Amino acid sequence: MTHLTLVEQTVVQSAGSVVSDMSGEKVMFSVNSGKYYNLGAVGGRVWELMATPIPVKRLVDELVAEYDIDRAACEEQVTAFLKNLHEEALIEVQKGEG
Repeated sequence: MTHLTLVEQTVVQSAGSVVSDMSGEKVMFSVNSGKYYNLGAVGGRVWELMATPIPVKRLVDELVAEYDIDRAACEEQVTAFLKNLHEEALIEVQKGEG
């Protein structure tokens, strides 16, 4: 990742994942790593929003509008979630806000 904060970046799903809806939660299998991930309901929504490149700020805007959450708390939780996805090579982080 670059020296810019993640909130100033654009994110998109990496290729090579198969995602299924299981009782309202998203479950993913990474073909590249052979690992399974349970994204949960909100994580699944984040995943859906990243189907095409989306600036992290806009992703947070969408979640704040959809869920009863403070913007700062949402930004913090989304950033942590995205960092985990990036470490697992499940998303690509693009410099700037697209």
